Amino acid sequence: MKIRDLEIWDIRFPTSRTMAGSDAVNVDPDYSAAYVILKTDGDLEGHGLTFTVGRGNEVVAAAIEAFRPLVVGESLDAITADFAGFWRKLAGESQLRWLGPEKGVIHLAMAAIINAIWDLWAKSAGRPVWKLLADLTPKQVVACIDFHHITDAITADEALEILERQAAGKAAREAHLLKEGYPAYTTSVGWMGYSDEKIRTLCRQALSEGWTHFKLKVGGDLSDDARRAALVRAEIGPHNKLMMDANQRWDVGEAIAAMDRLCEYAPLWIEEPTSPDDVLGHARIADAVRKRGVGVATGEHCANRVIFKQLLQARAIDYCQIDSCRVGGVNENLAIILLAAKFGVPVCPHAGGVVLCEYVQHLSMFDYIAVTGTMEGRVIEYVDHLHEHFLDPVVIRYARYMPPSRAGYSIEMKRASMEVHQFPSGTVWKEGEGKRQKAKVKRQK
Repeated sequence: MKIRDLEIWDIRFPTSRTMAGSDAVNVDPDYSAAYVILKTDGDLEGHGLTFTVGRGNEVVAAAIEAFRPLVVGESLDAITADFAGFWRKLAGESQLRWLGPEKGVIHLAMAAIINAIWDLWAKSAGRPVWKLLADLTPKQVVACIDFHHITDAITADEALEILERQAAGKAAREAHLLKEGYPAYTTSVGWMGYSDEKIRTLCRQALSEGWTHFKLKVGGDLSDDARRAALVRAEIGPHNKLMMDANQRWDVGEAIAAMDRLCEYAPLWIEEPTSPDDVLGHARIADAVRKRGVGVATGEHCANRVIFKQLLQARAIDYCQIDSCRVGGVNENLAIILLAAKFGVPVCPHAGGVVLCEYVQHLSMFDYIAVTGTMEGRVIEYVDHLHEHFLDPVVIRYARYMPPSRAGYSIEMKRASMEVHQFPSGTVWKEGEGKRQKAKVKRQK
């Protein structure tokens, strides 16, 4: 099966109109996707995307286009026979690499392509990605990973040992997963732009649905953060888990001072307390807040496996928050999952956005079945937005992700949704622009 074409879409959802997704830094996000379809000479297509929050999505789409000559003409069998080599071909192409290296827009674009290849591979095998990964032998998994720049923390032989250690129990864990699902937490109750009444209503609804882990956005006015934290804690009670997310808002000293105040509400973790690139800053914050019984979680904006390596080496994080398309797709996430396993740090993926929930469930399920053998201390983020636009949306049952059964990476968007939300020609944007223009004229009068 050969890849004969690469189709790119700029898809955007106007979530800023309802303040869904709002936090201290991303005040008006329009959840968006640079979406790629790999056309083949057979009946199957590979779908992938990378997530953005609106403006600039066209830049990622252009970066995907730049990879076209490295992808079109390749056969799926050749790629999967040396997946680490193909990954390195894309990540290491010297002129494109200059734009990163292995970070930023160029790496986001590469992630969309790599994820589309996994979607295609899983469809050709007739299995969902989590099952495809679980069925690979330890040697086959290791052969998908580029260990360049991380061998001082984990080698291919060490990764193989971790996987072989868990191989015997995979079937039993898969059966348990199919029956019980994978634990989740909700962020839908705590967006920065929500009113107190809406937060109360959402907390009560979530409790009635079985949720036990809740996340609140912080990083605004500290007194307001404390008031909202008190509100959520009062609603969910003393025994359920509360997590906080500052979305990189604070400097290191500010983060420590803020958590001195917010520790009163017993958060399980503080997420992204400062710049995701500041490894030593995270280490300082972690050292300060651990004394108060709070962990540090980071990862959704970590550029690559090298940053994760340093965070783990420096004991700067207590929870490793992989993102399905911030780093270079499935292959690089496999490296990060194995790094976290070696350092004994639980993987609790970032999700939400556009199809991130659908994506990361596969990675956590593989982590449980083949890498760590446990769900203890692990949860996947869940946000109840936009799932209706996909052919294989997540299934949440009593606050747990149920394993998808459809072949592929649960990524494929409904064609009608793509056409309506294509930017700027889709009707949702034409209508929205018309309303904005009318409002502008009215204000001028």
